Amino acid sequence: MDEKVREKVALFRYGLLAPVLNGQVSNQQEYFAQICSKVHEVPFYGPKEFTPKTLAGWLLSYRRFGFDGLKPKIRSDRGKHRVLSREQEEYLIALRKELRDLPASVFYERLVDRGEILPKDVSYATVYRLLKKYGLVGNESPKSPERKRFSYDTVNVLWQGDMSVGPYIVQNGKKLKTFLFAFIDDCSRLVPFAQFFFSEKFESLRTVFKEALIRRGIPKMVYVDNGKIYRSDTFQIACASLGIILTHTQPYDAPSKGKIERFFGTVKTRFFPLLKEKPASSLEELNRRFWQWLEEDYHRKVHASLGMTPLDVYLSQVSQVRMIDDPASLDPLFLKREMRKVKHDGTISVNNKLYEVPPRFIGQKIEVRFDEDVVYVYENGIAVDKAIPVNFADNAKVKRHRSLSFQAMLAGKEE
Repeated sequence: MDEKVREKVALFRYGLLAPVLNGQVSNQQEYFAQICSKVHEVPFYGPKEFTPKTLAGWLLSYRRFGFDGLKPKIRSDRGKHRVLSREQEEYLIALRKELRDLPASVFYERLVDRGEILPKDVSYATVYRLLKKYGLVGNESPKSPERKRFSYDTVNVLWQGDMSVGPYIVQNGKKLKTFLFAFIDDCSRLVPFAQFFFSEKFESLRTVFKEALIRRGIPKMVYVDNGKIYRSDTFQIACASLGIILTHTQPYDAPSKGKIERFFGTVKTRFFPLLKEKPASSLEELNRRFWQWLEEDYHRKVHASLGMTPLDVYLSQVSQVRMIDDPASLDPLFLKREMRKVKHDGTISVNNKLYEVPPRFIGQKIEVRFDEDVVYVYENGIAVDKAIPVNFADNAKVKRHRSLSFQAMLAGKEE
């Protein structure tokens, strides 16, 4: 199980524990019993059922070690293959075809009960992967969770986030489209942060979300749509590491994020007209004028449904806000995570650029975490080195050390 799979499993476990961690559950015992009464589709493992003791163990691990505590432990026999013989595979496949109506988890339990396999020798995951390989896993899909209406009277319980198309900016004779990324607090209607960009990619979301956290603290929940950037592993892991529940709307269900949609409407009716009188000549000017409008107009204007300004509501409860102690601690959380095979010359390619890594990784598949500026090498979830951009000019001047056999061959020729 590689690091990316371990993170997916940890995200699944965090999703089950999040309501407890954020105080949404009044009776933990009843909630665990409810969770354990269902079959869950778990990344890598397939359909699984759990016991309250298992969930309690995960909860304790998260409180002690954070998000990393939810990752499956690395096997002590890592690198050694645990496989079924060909005869065992053929027998299990034939038996499965006879018992096709049983869920995979029940089929595995039947094998154990009959003494066909021993759990210590053949795990459920091994059998599940075999069945999945031959298309012998049930096609049942989990039901979509019921969407409930949110309404909170405490700041930073829920942030809604989204992106909206902004005004065009003319640069060098070309019209460039802009995109406004924003988050809004469900209780106060205060906007923790918002900014226009030329790109609608993840880097824009990352910039706005990090700045919102630094300025206005950590929310308990974030509610966004099903866009690719909002479902990215990087965003999900960052939220889980901060103890934030990440919730997504149903597809094409914009009204479920009513408050952020109304904010975008306010921007269009109250800020955009200012741009018609005097268009922004650059992205920098557009953001400068927008931030000034946001702080001097939107945040200080009495909200009709609140009877107060968004800023006053937020400040009245600021003592309850959980702030970021060290802004620099956010940087590692938002690094993209991918696997790379190290070439024989000790290099890897990231973002179409070559980087050098320590020679001990040559020929291995390693995990790298990176952004536009830096690339780190990770081993078992821990940063162990920093990849260095390849400088072809400098490398051409580096003196290579010849091998002993090659030097000996030259010496023999000279003699």
